[in-house]
Amino acid sequence: MFTVPAALSGMEREYIRDRTLEGHESARGKAIGGAVVTDDHMLSMALHLRGQDLSLRDIAARLVITSGAKKGRHPSAATVMRMLREHDQQTAI
Repeated sequence: MFTVPAALSGMEREYIRDRTLEGHESARGKAIGGAVVTDDHMLSMALHLRGQDLSLRDIAARLVITSGAKKGRHPSAATVMRMLREHDQQTAI
């Protein structure tokens, strides 16, 4: 009785896997992900605010995206954290 639904879900899983692999192959050479919303000015401002011991949420609330579709909005705390982490990794080298 459970064999038929299990077989159908296995077939569906394989179908999704194949479609995903096809999508990755067709996107070869193209950037996958969202547009970059950070710039050097935003990084320098974030570094200045981090020096004042503000939290990531407070830093994100004070920064503003200056270009693109999200112009005028605030970056997320995760974006700020990623930007600062990348900067720290580059300066450590």
